[in-house]
Amino acid sequence: MSPDIDPILRDWEFLPDDVTVRSITTEAGEERIQLRLELGILQMYVDGRPDGKRIHDCESWLEYHQKQQLAHDQQNPDSARYLLQPEDCAELLREGVQYYHRYLSFWHLGRYELCARDTTRNLQLFAFVRNHAKHDRDKLQFDQWRPYVTMMHARAVATPLADLEEWEAAIHVIDSGIRGLEEFLVDYGQEEHADRLSELQFLRRWRKDLLSKSGEESDEDESGDPVDQIRQQLEQAIAEERYEEAAELRDQLRQLQDPRPPHLP
Repeated sequence: MSPDIDPILRDWEFLPDDVTVRSITTEAGEERIQLRLELGILQMYVDGRPDGKRIHDCESWLEYHQKQQLAHDQQNPDSARYLLQPEDCAELLREGVQYYHRYLSFWHLGRYELCARDTTRNLQLFAFVRNHAKHDRDKLQFDQWRPYVTMMHARAVATPLADLEEWEAAIHVIDSGIRGLEEFLVDYGQEEHADRLSELQFLRRWRKDLLSKSGEESDEDESGDPVDQIRQQLEQAIAEERYEEAAELRDQLRQLQDPRPPHLP
């Protein structure tokens, strides 16, 4: 068999404005997830580490370090805590990006349970790094993803409940996500900037929408909805032909309506 993948790429067009993903079955009858990129394809295992590798007889680098930390604490109950060195964090970050690609793929395939599983895993990764990274800069490199993954986890769990019109259960999940995002703001002393956290505003608007569908009235203050405010500013900027400002406002509006993740490392 030729190693050239051009025939596969020609038959599967890359769409720059969309996430192009599919499930395939190998010759051995096993499922794989494929994500189309501009210059190729990512192929991922459904379970375990997305690249199928095992790390020191563990499922992942995260599991390996969790076991190392437990062993360290048991052997040295009175010593300094287990620390992740910068090279450990770099390996964990590369691994976390693998799981990001997979949970994003699961989301677009409608495999919500698997998306929830992988977002839970990455949230556990962020918490572990916050507790054990030697340097604050490593903690921040991971934790910048926490709002996005918290939101995606809430969406993955609540979406099938909303599809079944299980409104109370779906809203309960969204409330849990909102609390997680509010805790993030508290952790960094940014409570007064809640209106700038697009993931939080997305969940609040979704909650209000589900309350409306369930026949209940929202308990949120609707006067300060940042989406409506930015939409009004955008309309005014266009009317006054301030097109550069309008483009910036349009980007802000899109981010609030469909939050994007931080840039990949």
